[in-house]
Amino acid sequence: MDITGRKLFVKALQEEGVDTIFGYPGGTVTDLFDELYKQDEIEIVLPRHEQGLLHEAEGYAKSTGKVGVCLVTSGPGATNIMTGLADAHYDNIPLVCFTGQVPLSLIGNDAFQEVDIVGMTRSITKYGVTVRDRKDLGKIIKMAFHIASTGKPGPVLIDLPKDIQTASGPAEYPDSVQIRGYKPNESVHIGQLKKAYKLLKSAKKPLILAGGGVNIAKANELLKEFAEKMNVPVVTTIMGKGAIATTGMHGKYASNKAVSECDVLFSIGTRFNDRITGDLNEFAPKAKIVHIDVDTASISRNVVVDVPIVSDAKLALEKLLEWAEPKDTAAWQERIKAWNEKNPLEMRRDRGMTPQMIMEHINHTFDEAIFVTDVGQNQMWATQYLDIDEKRQMITSGGLGTMGFGFPAAIGAKIGNRDTEVVCVTGDGGFQMNIQEMATAIVQGTPVIICLLNNQYLGMVRQMQQLFYGKRYSAVCLRKRRSCPANCKGPNEACPPYTPDFVALAESYGAHGIRVEREEDIQAALDKARTYKDAPTVIEFLILSDEIVLPMVKGGNPMSEMILK
Repeated sequence: MDITGRKLFVKALQEEGVDTIFGYPGGTVTDLFDELYKQDEIEIVLPRHEQGLLHEAEGYAKSTGKVGVCLVTSGPGATNIMTGLADAHYDNIPLVCFTGQVPLSLIGNDAFQEVDIVGMTRSITKYGVTVRDRKDLGKIIKMAFHIASTGKPGPVLIDLPKDIQTASGPAEYPDSVQIRGYKPNESVHIGQLKKAYKLLKSAKKPLILAGGGVNIAKANELLKEFAEKMNVPVVTTIMGKGAIATTGMHGKYASNKAVSECDVLFSIGTRFNDRITGDLNEFAPKAKIVHIDVDTASISRNVVVDVPIVSDAKLALEKLLEWAEPKDTAAWQERIKAWNEKNPLEMRRDRGMTPQMIMEHINHTFDEAIFVTDVGQNQMWATQYLDIDEKRQMITSGGLGTMGFGFPAAIGAKIGNRDTEVVCVTGDGGFQMNIQEMATAIVQGTPVIICLLNNQYLGMVRQMQQLFYGKRYSAVCLRKRRSCPANCKGPNEACPPYTPDFVALAESYGAHGIRVEREEDIQAALDKARTYKDAPTVIEFLILSDEIVLPMVKGGNPMSEMILK
């Protein structure tokens, strides 16, 4: 018996085991929302903006390992998700996003709220298609979930014209699908892997560089076992934070020096983007480079490597563990330790409350938690000073670096992990970009703890202006008003008050607000926030405007040219 497209849509989601859909209604998806209303297996999360919706789905997917599912209307509903799609694309987050579309007969006629969303997002989705025949709907949805979650994960977009939703067609939803031309790698080239292992085994100064691919493949324990068995030190990228139990190995002087001085760099699951490499000509200049990545296109794209291996990180590490034998790296490890002691990751403690102090209290307070960061200085401090292990997960925006990601992603993580504490570390700039999602957090009953580092500036840009632009602080002061001097050089007693009052704003939504100005009040604020189980808590930490992230490497410079003070 034939059924409508809208009924098959809901049936498909149920058969895929979807329990949550992040959706915002509109004219071209009203039929789908009407069908969702008739069932109770799938919860609909209604955000307050489609960009927030996508980031919530990202946080949900990242924290649970499930595919995040989104549903928005055509036109502005579709275009509003583009930033989130790009973010998920660069960070390999599995999403299936459904967009409404005008009826097939109106496509190309500049109809109301018609946009070519498939064309617009072709470069930032793993796959995108407009459904043009009702009989193909089931197969296309099955393809979408398969493509999003296999190989190198990523977002998939399905554009659903309104008449496809109401047309009748086959009721069957396939159990599996064969996609011509799509064959994710499910093996590892043993010859190449043996070659890589021999290189590592013979190295005098070996180093493992772990990227986000290790976390995606859930190969964390395997990496830890391999590194310990071989006695090889490990550093991580930002997205690789948590690939192995770390205490701030990202962004350390010793880590950057180790990459510059190693003789074999054994990299697993990283794209070698410019944030990692700095000047490509000076990256790991003394090393033979092994590159293990599931994506063929990522290998030797930025850094030409000596031993390329196309493989899922977990498969490769399972095989490597069969061969692993201890090697003597004592002298090399002592050298790395000496670099760390020479320039430890440490902020001054004589200027009042610092981000490091805040992170240390967070480490002390949460034995098991999901930490979600926004983007900017707050992200750097979190990745430097937060301790991540098997009970503490970190979620952040790496490839795109999306301000406004942190808070909605934390909401999504909490929705997917109701019994786990979720802490969002954000800045005053990024928090305001999707602050409307506080309403979503309230109605969803998600008591996320928001640690808001308020330095009254767009801090990362301000830092660059301070170091490289002669302290010309252009368009970064969040207190600046039209009445302020045009060429202000920094905070002074004549500055106007900050807008908004974050504590009052939180309370206006029905959330809790706490303001902290002294180190001695940090712990009490965190403890108080943990007692609130009904709504989020915003803890506003007032930090100095001129705190900067160190060490820092100027964009395009070699990693060895670090600014330390």
